[in-house]
Amino acid sequence: MAVVIRLSRRGAKKRPFYRIVAADKRCPRDGKFIEVLGTFDPLKEEDGLKMNPERTQSWLKNGAKPSQTVAALIKKAGIVPGS
Repeated sequence: MAVVIRLSRRGAKKRPFYRIVAADKRCPRDGKFIEVLGTFDPLKEEDGLKMNPERTQSWLKNGAKPSQTVAALIKKAGIVPGS
């Protein structure tokens, strides 16, 4: 099973809110997921990103691939993959 860390969209029309989830690559974007790793609110200026660094690092060590957007968010959060 290929695991990917990606965003799952929540929120209303023109009011996006995202969950950062670990999911099977074959599942749809807003479908079944394995674990919620955090949240991202792009409308907030500060504190819009909340992640669990221990669980995120654990998934990255076990071979989960982050999407491009999540990779940028991980870098912004200061989580170093593989440490």
